[in-house]
Amino acid sequence: MEKVTVVTDSNSDITPEEANAWGITVIPMPFLIEGETYYENITLTQEEFYQKLLEDADISTSQPSPEDVTAVWDQLLETADTIVHIPMSSGLSGSCQTALMLAQDYDGKVQVVNNQRISVTQKQSVLDALQLIREGKTAVEIREKLEEVKFESSIYIMLDTLKYLKKGGRITPAAAALGTALRLKPVLQIQGEKLDAYAVAKTSKKGVAKMLSAMEEDINTRFGGVENVHLEVAHTNNEEAAIAFCQMIREHFGVEDIVVDPLSLSISCHIGSGALAIACSKKIDA
Repeated sequence: MEKVTVVTDSNSDITPEEANAWGITVIPMPFLIEGETYYENITLTQEEFYQKLLEDADISTSQPSPEDVTAVWDQLLETADTIVHIPMSSGLSGSCQTALMLAQDYDGKVQVVNNQRISVTQKQSVLDALQLIREGKTAVEIREKLEEVKFESSIYIMLDTLKYLKKGGRITPAAAALGTALRLKPVLQIQGEKLDAYAVAKTSKKGVAKMLSAMEEDINTRFGGVENVHLEVAHTNNEEAAIAFCQMIREHFGVEDIVVDPLSLSISCHIGSGALAIACSKKIDA
């Protein structure tokens, strides 16, 4: 049987401890902060990142170098037959296209999955890949399955601040000032390829209600019911609120098994601290 191993990047929110327990490899995403390069979960912790964000440090995201990616692949192929590589969504980063280009030199031994996921939904893709490996699927079969279901996930994110949307040029300074004065809570969505506006709420309570309503609509109309999805909660430096939100979701949907994780730092750069998110991924068929 083909020996398949899984590679992803730290945008999946998979910690080094989880990666070690699951037998997978996580490539850390690089960040340029005040001209110095840091690597997520290696030389840059969540706490350090948010402290630098609070200090208004100049932060930009990057992608792993081709040399770093191929070095990981080369080492893994010494003991594995094939690799399933699951990068963040090609709509949000160039790292997927880079990996696809590099994989052309590996004669099919590296299967790059372009399944439009990030953060907790990307993490679920890794778990799905591990399930398919246990079922005896080949790397090609796993890539095909994950790409087949690539749009069968959904994320809604309520922001605590408009500062970083203004900083990134996504809204005008005037709109940001008005929204801040009115204490508006924007709700964004990720439906595969990009981060988009979804709604605006006047309070956090109403923002949470909008996210729950939107997710319920997705679950019922796109995914055929809550029994067919994995539910996830994510946050940016807001764990206490995320745990409370998780309990609310349990009561709302009548489910117990909900993952709670920090949102990818690549998203956090654009939305800041204090955000809350609800996500779901459709369960894959055997």
